[in-house]
Amino acid sequence: METCVDEIAPDIYRLSTWIPGITEHGFTFNQFLLTGAEPFLFHTGHRFLFPQVSQAIERILPLTQLRWISFGHLEADECGAVNQFLAAAPDAEVIHGPLAIMLSLTDMCDRPPVAAPAETAHDIGGHRLRFIATPHVPHNWEAGLWFDEATSTLLAGDLFTHTGQCPALTESDCVAPALAAEAMFHATGLTTNLVPTLTQLAELNPTTLALMHGASFRGDGAGQLRALSDAYAALFDAS
Repeated sequence: METCVDEIAPDIYRLSTWIPGITEHGFTFNQFLLTGAEPFLFHTGHRFLFPQVSQAIERILPLTQLRWISFGHLEADECGAVNQFLAAAPDAEVIHGPLAIMLSLTDMCDRPPVAAPAETAHDIGGHRLRFIATPHVPHNWEAGLWFDEATSTLLAGDLFTHTGQCPALTESDCVAPALAAEAMFHATGLTTNLVPTLTQLAELNPTTLALMHGASFRGDGAGQLRALSDAYAALFDAS
């Protein structure tokens, strides 16, 4: 398994490992490294992927320079290797929402986690990251995403998950592939706050959607989010 590295937005790198067998066309697991004065990693990957992912980071910068680690929610593919990264990067800290810290991260992380700013952006030098709590969207109570104001990039986690061995970046529609994957996995929490949360994210007007599974999207990210919201609303109406 090779972890490929591609720059999908200014100083934002997609680290992608395609694994066959999970679906008919395989499945990608993506992490995103934001460089700057204080490099920031979104998703660590599974524990077993730590050698590949850490080597991919080393192609961009020394692993010891990593300063911040975050992820959407608690799941092996999102944070399974978190303590391996904390051990390898002595100045790194986990940063997440207060709920995730209270529920799990204080106990789980080998170094105390840091709460994301509630009202201001987290400035890492070159990127201004705003934490957005998204409880149960797409799943998990403690879920949250990050929006980089400097590059208009939404670190979208499991939103728009799609299968297959994909290019790093696409301008093609991501909604139809995401709905096909949802029909396969049934991973999204179909709760009353799903549509409002997607609407809130669309109001950020992202121009890049950094997706954890599949190709990242460049273009009208707000349109993609609204179309996904409309599709889920239609499912609610049908039920």
